[in-house]
Amino acid sequence: MAVLERVATLVRANLNDLIDRAEDPEKMIKQVIIDMENQLLQVKTQVAISMADHHLLQKKQSEQADKAAEWMRKAELAVDKGQDDLARAALERYQSFTKMADGYTQQVTDQKQQVDALRRALEQLEQKLVEAREKSDVLIAQHRRARALECASDAQLVMTGTGPAAGFDRMQRKVMHTQAVSQAKSELVSDDVERRFEAIEKEDEIGRLLGALKARRPQS
Repeated sequence: MAVLERVATLVRANLNDLIDRAEDPEKMIKQVIIDMENQLLQVKTQVAISMADHHLLQKKQSEQADKAAEWMRKAELAVDKGQDDLARAALERYQSFTKMADGYTQQVTDQKQQVDALRRALEQLEQKLVEAREKSDVLIAQHRRARALECASDAQLVMTGTGPAAGFDRMQRKVMHTQAVSQAKSELVSDDVERRFEAIEKEDEIGRLLGALKARRPQS
């Protein structure tokens, strides 16, 4: 039965694995509990229907057995009265109802097995539902702690320069280094210009000193 297959799937479900794989563990565990509760109602309904069918089959079997017994009594009466033809007809009816009673007996047995299977499934699902309800808060709390530890680990990695922010820090240092190099080059260029002006001024000064010196010297 499909209902038994669905129950088996829910009973075999590992709540820890479901939460580990879920993007939203709280939503997952609540959904699992809702599914179990819905399935539990369906199984209870199926158990009630199967039990009703079992009682109906038992009633039918009993009715056929009673009719068979009644025709056997009629056959015995016909024999006692020396009416063999009537006795044969009664025995034919007896045989027919006996076969039908036997057929219902097999159906009663099969239905009883189904009722027992559904009851076992119902018990297992009820136990699983109790387990899920009891574990839900614990499992969700465990998952939250795991997420908190993960966040703390990420923060530690950032502090030690080995996390995702380390790449950003390296890029920032590279930009700062580039800026420093550019500034140094600019300063070097500025220094070179100043040195050139200083050289011109020095050369002019030397020229003036040389002219003054020549002017003071006697002419030959």
